[in-house]
Amino acid sequence: MNIALIGYGKMGQIIERFAIERGHEVVLKVGIDNLADLTVSNLRKADVAIDFSTPDAAINNIYTCFDANVPIVVGTTGWYGQLQEIKDECLRRNNTLLYGSNFSIGVNLFFHINEVLAKVMNNYPVYEVQVEEIHHTQKLDSPSGTAMTLAEGIIENMDRKSEWVNELDGNPALEVLKQEQVLIASQRIENIPGTHTVIYSSEVDEIELKHTAHSRAGFALGAVVAAEWLQNKQGFYNISDIFNLK
Repeated sequence: MNIALIGYGKMGQIIERFAIERGHEVVLKVGIDNLADLTVSNLRKADVAIDFSTPDAAINNIYTCFDANVPIVVGTTGWYGQLQEIKDECLRRNNTLLYGSNFSIGVNLFFHINEVLAKVMNNYPVYEVQVEEIHHTQKLDSPSGTAMTLAEGIIENMDRKSEWVNELDGNPALEVLKQEQVLIASQRIENIPGTHTVIYSSEVDEIELKHTAHSRAGFALGAVVAAEWLQNKQGFYNISDIFNLK
């Protein structure tokens, strides 16, 4: 399989290593120094593109892949406000896209357990719930896409919750947290690949569900596995479709 890497930073370089180890060839690498190389003609050399770029570049990258009719795996987050628009356009043009807030196998198991736990805790309103996430200082979006997915998994399975709000580095998102809101508390600390914790608290005890990434390797391997899974498929997919945990 020929792969185009869009976003050739630390993550892109790890993805390249896993791709080569699994017998694939990287035929295009687009980083900050060669953005002009992201063209339709260059993309057509690839069987699939993997995007780990930046939130402000992701939409343009996606549309360029659509123009080239090249399937794309999108690991970049921070663009989900336009998710429905991209989905509609993908399906209208018979393109192929797979996106996810986190491509780690462990995190996707974590997502599933989070939803199961939320269903159980729905029956115990004495417990308040919040999500905490810690990432490296190079992470540009807040909250993380992973934290958003966790919060949305709680909201979908808990009657008393209907929206999430974000607090970054202790700066309050609002003066008073409403009962129907899930707080996502974000921190940015040097050299932290990613830690996510779901906390249920009552007056008498606390329950924590936690995932800690030791490196970016899990995310990178998952992106290559996703690209392999996407071969010979057409349509709009989420990373959860790969794991079939439902």
